[in-house]
Amino acid sequence: MHNPFETDLDKNAANYVPLTPLSFLTRTAYVYPGHTAWIHGARRATYREFQQRCRALASALSQRGIGPGKTVAVMATNIPAHLEAHYGVAMAGGVLNSINTRLDAAAVAFILDHGEAQVVIIDRELAPVMKKALAEASVKPFVIDIDDPAAGDAAMIGSIEYEAFLQEGDPDFDWQMPADEWQAIALNYTSGTTGNPKGVVYHHRGAYLNAIGNAMSWGLSHNPVYLWTLPMFHCNGWCFPWTITAYGGTHVCLRKVDPVAIYESIADNEVTHFCGAPTVLNMLINAPAEAKARMRSGVKAMTAGAAPPAAIIQAMEDMGMSITHTYGLTETYGPSVVCSWHAEWDELDISERAALKARQGVRYPVLEGLQVMDPETMKPVPSDGETMGEIMFRGNVVMKGYLKNPSTTDKSLADGWFHSGDLGVVHPDGYVQIKDRSKDIIISGGENISTLEVEGVLYQHPDILEAAVVAKPDPHWGETPCAFVTLKPGATTTAEEIIEFTRGRLAKFKCPKHVVFSELPKTSTGKIQKFVLREQAQSV
Repeated sequence: MHNPFETDLDKNAANYVPLTPLSFLTRTAYVYPGHTAWIHGARRATYREFQQRCRALASALSQRGIGPGKTVAVMATNIPAHLEAHYGVAMAGGVLNSINTRLDAAAVAFILDHGEAQVVIIDRELAPVMKKALAEASVKPFVIDIDDPAAGDAAMIGSIEYEAFLQEGDPDFDWQMPADEWQAIALNYTSGTTGNPKGVVYHHRGAYLNAIGNAMSWGLSHNPVYLWTLPMFHCNGWCFPWTITAYGGTHVCLRKVDPVAIYESIADNEVTHFCGAPTVLNMLINAPAEAKARMRSGVKAMTAGAAPPAAIIQAMEDMGMSITHTYGLTETYGPSVVCSWHAEWDELDISERAALKARQGVRYPVLEGLQVMDPETMKPVPSDGETMGEIMFRGNVVMKGYLKNPSTTDKSLADGWFHSGDLGVVHPDGYVQIKDRSKDIIISGGENISTLEVEGVLYQHPDILEAAVVAKPDPHWGETPCAFVTLKPGATTTAEEIIEFTRGRLAKFKCPKHVVFSELPKTSTGKIQKFVLREQAQSV
């Protein structure tokens, strides 16, 4: 049938441009060229300078062969070079792989190889780990050092320093928009439930939309001052490198999450917004009184990464901060669900408000579907606040898939929904709340820890017969690994010795904080009953 609305009305350069968050920098540098784009200690850069530096980075990377499909890995703290990489790499057409700074060398080596990194930009402070990783990796990338004055005295390992590398590029480089908004913009690795991490691929369209979704869901106003307490390697900083730039904001860099430094920066830089896992909020609550005395009222904080206890939300708001609770996964560009607030809730007692705010909430405006469903029937559970199902997502802010892992991609995106693996309920008002995890993943301080990886190391100990690792609730980190161990007959190894054994083989945050010696409960088929161990871990 003839459709007049599809006749002689084709897409062309005048009416269709692929969505990309790179356009945010172009606009803001045009509208606010003299506004401060970033602050790092005594250093400042205007948006005009920020754009020129990003263009120079893109130009220099292009000269080194970076283009579509080519990966640039960055292992750095929250410093300007890391922020600039969120634009410069994509301007060259490349894919940014921000690596978790807390990983051990073996994990970093796997990521470099799996992502086929052609260039690595490394913060000097992290050079020792990267040096070991590069020695283990098969790829031989071009290495660029960031010689940040606050990085300590670690030796540089690269071929050129970052500022010198920028000098190789053209600050007026005529970069090109992506030919297709489905083109990859970033690669983020998540532990999942297996030892080797999975590479989550983002596209330009999703990054653009979730950056806007952040602003809409947080009620962001123009020219915010944003403190980088959230690691930029976490889902590309939950897309905030793009969100803050879109709103002409100032990025305040922070090398280390320290409560005293946070309070100082909030006061000195007139910070208006920051993000962080509940662990960060808990650090601020328990900071020295003299540090908290510098707190400015009205600061807005977004929290995600783990379900925040209502007590933490209440304590933060008692201090005069406004908390927005969001939820998401690496596979959904970070936060894509928000506990949207209702004005009538303001009349409730503060403990009741905190309990409501602790729920995960409803979908971002840019997320098309959020359901809690029975994963077998794919039917929504009733909105009774009791019936559990798996939380599922659908829309443009769901990943392209897992790099080089088609079977897991197909399974995760089966039936037209992303299967999160998180179990939750739907309350009568339609708000979702997580109740348990179908996976055994541990989330400690916002970091994913694979129990299988930790168990694999424990099984390397010559005195251990059996081992199982589960999450133990922790008031500071949210969760920490708790190991249940059965020793071989005659073995006398202590808990302290086992913990020390893991420290030589795992990143520190993955090591068990508690070891319990016992027989492991099993089903009739020999499977370890982890739900029993989780109950026991509550009282360890």
